[in-house]
Amino acid sequence: MPAPMTELRPCPFGVLVTRMFGELEAKRSIFDLPERRFFLGDAERDLSVSFHGHTAATPLGPAAGPQSQMAQNLVLSWLGGCRIHELKTVQIDDELVIPRPCIDMQTVGYNVEWSQELKLEQSLEEYVKGSMLIELLVASGELELAPDFERTLFDMSVGYGLEGIQSERVQAFVRGMLDCTEVVDRLRGEIPPAFAHLAGIDFTTRLSDTLTLSTFHGCPADEIERIVHFLLHENRLNCIIKLNPMLLGPARTRELLHDTLGYDDVRVPDSAFEKDTSWERMSGFVERLGEQARALELGLGVKFTNTLVVENHRDFFPADEREMYLSGPPLHVLAMNLVRAFRAEFGDRYPISFSAGIDRKNFADAVAIGLVPVTVCSDLLKPGGYARAHGYFEELTRRMDARGARCVDDFIVSAYGVGAAALARLDLPTDEHAACERALASEAPLADAVSAGTLARWVSEAALANTTTYVEAATRDPRYRRDSHTRVPRKIGSELELFDCITCDKCVPVCPNDANFSLAVALGEISIVKAHPGPEGWTIRVEGALAVDKPRQYANFADFCNDCGNCDVFCPEDGGPYLVKPRFFGTRDDWSAQAHLDGFFVARDRIEGRIDGATYGLVRGSPAVFTGNGFRVSLVEDDPTGTLDGEALGEVDLTVFEILRRIHDAVLGDATSYPALASAQRE
Repeated sequence: MPAPMTELRPCPFGVLVTRMFGELEAKRSIFDLPERRFFLGDAERDLSVSFHGHTAATPLGPAAGPQSQMAQNLVLSWLGGCRIHELKTVQIDDELVIPRPCIDMQTVGYNVEWSQELKLEQSLEEYVKGSMLIELLVASGELELAPDFERTLFDMSVGYGLEGIQSERVQAFVRGMLDCTEVVDRLRGEIPPAFAHLAGIDFTTRLSDTLTLSTFHGCPADEIERIVHFLLHENRLNCIIKLNPMLLGPARTRELLHDTLGYDDVRVPDSAFEKDTSWERMSGFVERLGEQARALELGLGVKFTNTLVVENHRDFFPADEREMYLSGPPLHVLAMNLVRAFRAEFGDRYPISFSAGIDRKNFADAVAIGLVPVTVCSDLLKPGGYARAHGYFEELTRRMDARGARCVDDFIVSAYGVGAAALARLDLPTDEHAACERALASEAPLADAVSAGTLARWVSEAALANTTTYVEAATRDPRYRRDSHTRVPRKIGSELELFDCITCDKCVPVCPNDANFSLAVALGEISIVKAHPGPEGWTIRVEGALAVDKPRQYANFADFCNDCGNCDVFCPEDGGPYLVKPRFFGTRDDWSAQAHLDGFFVARDRIEGRIDGATYGLVRGSPAVFTGNGFRVSLVEDDPTGTLDGEALGEVDLTVFEILRRIHDAVLGDATSYPALASAQRE
């Protein structure tokens, strides 16, 4: 039987606005990302890049995945320095049943999640909400952004067949991304009065005019061509075709995976290659579609790559899942070899975006070979979460400084010392060539000494040379081999409980949806007290105590949790924070509908909960009213055993009363927590 699971439920826009600004003021963090880990740009360096005629402040972005599905995810990615967001792939089938858990980051990266978990209409609204939240932050002046560092692009992603993409609902999604005025106007009205001074800003209404087509699950070559033809001609979109690692062919894929990288336990089924397009057919449709795009004055590019379909040889996912999808370090080498092969055939005529095993150590290399955007997923699922992106820019700027580069173009020319050799391959007038040589020898920006056309050719030639240099080095690099990724996250052998843990704080940042959070619960023992009714009154029995020793307790907001299991992977204790720790629902209806799950619903004057499948309620007051299966009693909170009154068919566990009381106090004591905000909105 599959494990009980929750369903993602988007948060009301007003709650997100209040949480974002309230948390920033109270805690100097946003959606649990500390301010010190924001990357807000660098006034001394220009990290901007061009993407299909638009300028973004950095080349980094979240890949279409768990970091780009919900509004708060997009804000977190943006705060980490991402400026080209590849939004979660949508498709006509938005009633997917995805196995749980669905993300396995124990060693490299495996998943069984491949499309949106929200309805199409919800996805559109989440993307608009994310964009508006970012623009509210910028307009507020609360962040010290470097000049022009607000420049942000959204890239929509769709799949997987022409019929679905032509359907009215998907086309409505595309139209909404091209002009979201209606959604913006509606959400503008939900901005809380405390932030009314920001409600009149000129929000972006053309959210995206670029689209990445996912060709996952063996989309045939002729189908890919028909889809992109439709998107170019009917939707007038700049298109990126996201290709699959199987393009390397079975021999080269297995040679790299098994012989070079040592992943002997990873098997790519023959069917993955049989269903996928061939290199020859890909080459043909790229050329044909490229000509169409140029005629329409639109852009066409490719992306490497989707994840790699492999046999499920592990015991993490449900046993009936025969296939899973590989990401992380080994996919980096496969995808980079595809980049080299593609450029060997096409040169730099088609822009390439990239997603495969990007991390702090190789982000600068991906920038140096001219990939735009460079997107990341797996690495941000590791401890630190979105905060890890800050290190990407630390490493990039360190590498740029070592080469005296102050912008991305200069870095591409100088990154591997190929600038002079690349220049020599250009057919330039003598005086222009000399000017380029002088510019290369100086520390001044190349754009100040070289014409734009010459610089573009020079950067292109250098990017091609850098590609060969880097891909050869990465393919040999021991850090991508299997023996560098056999160590699993440490477990200490203890079981998680409702209260207290080792307080490592890993579960909060590894959740891409910000579903896990911490609360301050009153310290001290909770006596295990049982009350039994009798003809002469209540008999009280004390059976020990539960200790609450840690000042911070951890909880889960069910609306944002999809039971992916990632927090369980990195938690040193067994049981899974998302399963064991207090789980809160945003509405009573959701709490009632998810009756198979333990959890709590909080209102201003009451709390309802399920613990070990049993349902309880506590209405605060003097006296308070405590209810459960077969009992309804009143009591004074500071003296529950001495004031107990009411009716019960059997024993009443007053331990639960104290648990409910402490949890309710903790939630209401943190006005920026999701449960408290959801409660306040209903009042």
